[in-house]
Amino acid sequence: MNNSLKSSVPTDREVILGILNNSEDTLNKLYKGYFAMVLQFILNNNGDEDDAKDVYQEAIIILYNKIKEGNFELSSKLKTYIYSVCRRIWLKKLTQNSRKAGNITDYEDVLAVEEDVEHHEEKDLQFVKMQHALEHLGEPCKTIIQDFYIHNLSMQDICEKFGYTNTDNAKTQKYKCLQRLKKIFFQP
Repeated sequence: MNNSLKSSVPTDREVILGILNNSEDTLNKLYKGYFAMVLQFILNNNGDEDDAKDVYQEAIIILYNKIKEGNFELSSKLKTYIYSVCRRIWLKKLTQNSRKAGNITDYEDVLAVEEDVEHHEEKDLQFVKMQHALEHLGEPCKTIIQDFYIHNLSMQDICEKFGYTNTDNAKTQKYKCLQRLKKIFFQP
């Protein structure tokens, strides 16, 4: 069957498999598939299109991370899960901004997804904290850590880049840098 003839919204199973297989096409279809539902919800509850885009983006990231972590069990339709996450995020934003959050107008079933949203927010905070720690690490440590963990350079590459005599020296330096990074990261 020709893919272009398929419906624009992938099945729940296709979404999960697509995300597991890093399919950009699946993510694009997912973005388009349920946005109208979320937009409608946010417009009816003191928000605008930009709010809807932000909330939807965040919900897709939560879904993506949950599937990638391998502990995602779909106990409902994916549409319901996405709607519930968006609803939870929006309620929180309304409360934080002291906008009217009392009478939320709902059209969909809602799941309890507080834990998923909180887990995502906690990871976000940790990421910001790690970026902050990296900024305060100084050179050459900052670049060594980024080269190894983010840019996936080998110890041999790092050794050559920084002019270490051998990879053992580079490993020792990386270890010292990690210790310093941990110290900065876990500072109260």
